[in-house]
Amino acid sequence: MTKPETLRAGLTRRQCLTGAAALPLVTMLPRRAHAAEFTYKLATGQDPSHPVNKRAQEAIDRIREATKGRLEIRLFPANQLGSDTDLMSQVRNGGVEFFNQASSVLSTLVPAAGIVNTGFAFTDYDQVWKAMDGPLGRYVRDQIETVGLLTMSKPWDNGFREITTSTKPIHTPDDLRGLKLRVPAAPMLSSLFTALGASPTPINFNEVYSALQTKLVEGQENPLAIISTARLYEVQKYCSVTNHVWDAYWILGNRKAVERLPKDIQEIVYREFDKAATDERADIAVLSKSLRGDLQSKGLQFVEVDKKAFKVALGKSSFYKDWHAKFGDKAWKLLEDSAGSLV
Repeated sequence: MTKPETLRAGLTRRQCLTGAAALPLVTMLPRRAHAAEFTYKLATGQDPSHPVNKRAQEAIDRIREATKGRLEIRLFPANQLGSDTDLMSQVRNGGVEFFNQASSVLSTLVPAAGIVNTGFAFTDYDQVWKAMDGPLGRYVRDQIETVGLLTMSKPWDNGFREITTSTKPIHTPDDLRGLKLRVPAAPMLSSLFTALGASPTPINFNEVYSALQTKLVEGQENPLAIISTARLYEVQKYCSVTNHVWDAYWILGNRKAVERLPKDIQEIVYREFDKAATDERADIAVLSKSLRGDLQSKGLQFVEVDKKAFKVALGKSSFYKDWHAKFGDKAWKLLEDSAGSLV
């Protein structure tokens, strides 16, 4: 059934995903003659067409080949195994061995992970990768590993986030006042939009399409790759290019499950997920240039904004002061060393 046919049938986006993608990608692969020594699951929240899943599947295939079939990882995209918050619990208790999670949502478990989402901190990717492949990234990884999770590679790229709306274009910070805006269950993003006068509403990603379709919320904010692959342009009219937050993806592993693997297999897993991170970053860089035209052709109207005006408006609130206090001087200095002063 095509997407228009799905909508005519009255199905929500979530129903479409669970119906059309009810089986893991691995079921499309031929069966192996010999059972794997270890069979693990990797869950993601992204649509199968997103670069995260493409590169994850490639890494899985390389891991299977390099381990001579001893480790079989099955990929479950599009929140098939539960919402982001559900999956975070599952990867901690070992029900799922690997999970891809955005820093913004991971911050509900590991507050320090949210420092990379500080509003209008990063202006470009030179600053982002200087921070994430340097001291700030190491600091965040150390904090993640205090809760029984392992980071399986350097961070992947979720992208810079933009604001989309169905009711009116957002040109200035004043246009945000009272706007019902979906945000992930992420304290930083709720705090950011509250400080800018909006009415942020935390909703798990697997429910976003239907929330926009039924007008439960007027808008949402996400990177262009998500807006495209999740078809949010079908239920949104305007996209304001705010770049208000950059977000990372982390491939997380259950510590006990990873440590159960022989050392040689662990090394292969880290190596291949790290290569996949490099490849996925390149994918997002290409998409960030091509997606705008593609989304415009599908009816999404882009709005250029003065990003500095939004940062100035944010600076008039207690936003930066409050988050500096929460993260502490050490983490804040690491952020400013890469992004510049946020005072």
